[in-house]
Amino acid sequence: MPKGSNTPVPTTALRVELGWRSGPGVPDADASALLLVGGKVRSDGDFVFYNQPAHSSGAVRHEGKRVDGGRITDTLLVDLARVEPAIETVVLAASADGGTFGQVPDLYVEVRDAVRNTVAARFDSTGASVETAFVLGEFYRRQGAWKFRAVGQGYGSGLEGLATDFGITVDEPRRAAPTPPPVAPPVTVPPPVAPPVTMPPPAGPPAPFQPPPPATAPVRLSKITLTKAAPAVSLTKQGGTSGAMRVNLNWQIRKQFSGWGSKGGRAVARHADLDLDLCALYELGDGSKGVVQALGNAFGSLQRPPYIHLDGDDRTGAVSSGENLTINLDHKQAFRRILVFVTIYEGARSFADLHATVTLQPQYGAAIDFSLDECTVPSTVCALALITNTGDDLVVQREARYLVPERGVSPQRTVDHAYAWGMNWTPGKK
Repeated sequence: MPKGSNTPVPTTALRVELGWRSGPGVPDADASALLLVGGKVRSDGDFVFYNQPAHSSGAVRHEGKRVDGGRITDTLLVDLARVEPAIETVVLAASADGGTFGQVPDLYVEVRDAVRNTVAARFDSTGASVETAFVLGEFYRRQGAWKFRAVGQGYGSGLEGLATDFGITVDEPRRAAPTPPPVAPPVTVPPPVAPPVTMPPPAGPPAPFQPPPPATAPVRLSKITLTKAAPAVSLTKQGGTSGAMRVNLNWQIRKQFSGWGSKGGRAVARHADLDLDLCALYELGDGSKGVVQALGNAFGSLQRPPYIHLDGDDRTGAVSSGENLTINLDHKQAFRRILVFVTIYEGARSFADLHATVTLQPQYGAAIDFSLDECTVPSTVCALALITNTGDDLVVQREARYLVPERGVSPQRTVDHAYAWGMNWTPGKK
């Protein structure tokens, strides 16, 4: 599509893929979406991006990145059938991290029918220079139907400038508190003579208490992406060592069928029923060890040891529900190390063709994310991240390590052995 043109799109679930060619000196890029009424968001909740990956309506969610050969894609899922009637426009944007879009080759946005996997629209963006954010396209309503417009409008002020332009309140970097002036030494004076006490007149009934309006936390745009070259980050230096930290795993399955069968003399597709389990091995400062997982209903607890809780068991990879662990960092001194890992419970023999993203979102501090590498071995368990208490710091280490269990050995026992956890394992069920 040329810039400025438009085309009808089906009112269904659409996968919006932002893509570009990777290479030396090419900055990272991130996809985002803004849901608008009258050209502005209604609240900060109408902004969907890496730190706020799902809209409350369920209509838009950020699915994450994947690397395929020399190309990188970041994907949004927009279900136009679920977009609230008040929403007039869904803006599709991109922001550059560590450079400008003039350094991002072959940038495009492609809209595909999520069910049929057919291309509904594509816009190849060219001519970028110093821009650090772009509105690549938008969905808009017209006479009861939806259309896609190729926009190609750039911003030199990054994601912050783009977001504030549409009405988002952005969290500003904290400034150091000013140094107080020196305090003069106290002067000793005799105590004053108290005046005679006068009784006030009787007071009327107290005024009803008016609670202050709730404060709205601004949107945090900062994030940290872990890579093979820079695999670790300090939570302490990021200010993220208190409150709850959410660990999310989401994924995409590119192969939509696991095989073919026959029924009534005709061929039918058999869909893969993939069940991944997010788990955590923990070792506490008192030497106790254990596992948090759905298997055996070992969901953990946030208010008592191990201060880790598994939120649910998902089979879709959706960011808005799905595989989430929560870690209570208010008890960080109780932790010695935590290993977050994922196992295939059923539906596949390995992680091949599974494009997954891991996000650690502290309540305070920047989000931490990374993608899993392509799996080329028959692995059913992958170590994702290792969190270590060094005494005065909490360090998050990207593992992204596929492990291959020996015959008859469980995935849990395999990851235990690889990291020398030293636990005894017995068979369990969900």
